[in-house]
Amino acid sequence: MPDTRDTYDEPEDVIAPAGAGGAMDLAMSEAETLAPSTGRPRSLWSDAWHQLSRNPVFLVSAALIAFLVLIALWPQILAGADPLHCDLSKSQAGPAPGHPFGYDTQGCDVYTRTVHGARASITVGVCATLGAALLGSLLGGLAGFFGGWWDALLSRITDVFFGIPVVLGGLVFLSVVTSSTVWPVVGFIVLLGWPQVARIARGSVITAKQNDYVQAARALGAGSARMLLRHVAPNAVAPVIVVATIALGTYIALEATLSFLGVGLRPPTVSWGIDISNAAPQIRNAPHMLLWPAGALSITVLAFIMLGDAVRDALDPKLR
Repeated sequence: MPDTRDTYDEPEDVIAPAGAGGAMDLAMSEAETLAPSTGRPRSLWSDAWHQLSRNPVFLVSAALIAFLVLIALWPQILAGADPLHCDLSKSQAGPAPGHPFGYDTQGCDVYTRTVHGARASITVGVCATLGAALLGSLLGGLAGFFGGWWDALLSRITDVFFGIPVVLGGLVFLSVVTSSTVWPVVGFIVLLGWPQVARIARGSVITAKQNDYVQAARALGAGSARMLLRHVAPNAVAPVIVVATIALGTYIALEATLSFLGVGLRPPTVSWGIDISNAAPQIRNAPHMLLWPAGALSITVLAFIMLGDAVRDALDPKLR
C-alpha cells in the first residue's frame, strides 16, 4: 500500500488554495501572478507585497507611520524639553523663538506636548489593536471552524456587544477607573473591539475550511489542530489584517474622544485628547492651542486608514 504521508504534507501542491478567505476568496488563477524573474507563480502574500511596494498611498502612509512610531519611542529626538514644565507667565502666548507652536493655558510648550503626546496615542492604538485582533481571531476562528453550539453562543455574545454604544460604554466603564495609565483605556477598547474581528475571522474561516485542499487534508487523516493551524488559518488571516489595520486609526481617535470627555487618559499623562480638551474653551483667544494637537491626531488617524485601504486593495485582487 503506498505511503500517503508525503502527499498529505502539502495538499495545496495538487489542489489550488483559494486565496485569503472570506470576501477575498479567489481561485489560484485569479489570486496568483507569475514572478517575472523565475516564471513561477507568486503566492498571495508575495503578490500583495509586489503591489504595495508600487503603491504611492502605501509608501507615503507607511513612511508617516514609521516617523510617528519613531517619535513615540524617542520623543527627545524632536523635543528634548519636559512636556510638564510650565510657566504661567506665558499662558496662551503665541509662537516664539524656540517655541514654534506657542503656549497653552498653563504656559506649557505646545510643540513639546504635541511631540510627546504621540507616545500615548500610538501605544493605545497598537496595544488595543493587537489585543482585539488576537482575541477576536481566536474566538471567531474556533467558532467558524468547529461550529455547533460554540458558534451559536459566540454569535449571540457579539450581538450583545454590538448593541453597546462605544462612547456611552466608555463613559460608564472608565468613569470608575482612577488610574492615569493607558491600560484601562486599552482594556476597554479591546473589550468592545474584539467582536468585530471575531465576526470577520469566523466568516473567513468558514469559507477557507470549505476549500478542496482542506477537505483533502481531512480525508488523508489530518487532525483538527493541524488543519486549522496549517491550512485554514494562513488562508483566512488576510481579512483580519485589513480590518485591524483600519481599526488602529479608529482606536486612536476613540482614545482622543474619551480623553476629551475626561474619562480616558488623565493628567499627568500627555495626550492629544487631553490637550484638545484643554484648548477647546480657548479656541477664539488662542486657536494655536487646538490647531497643533488636533492636526497631529488627524494626520495620524488618516495615515493608518490610508495604510489599511492600501493593504485591503493589495490583498483583494478583485479590487485591482
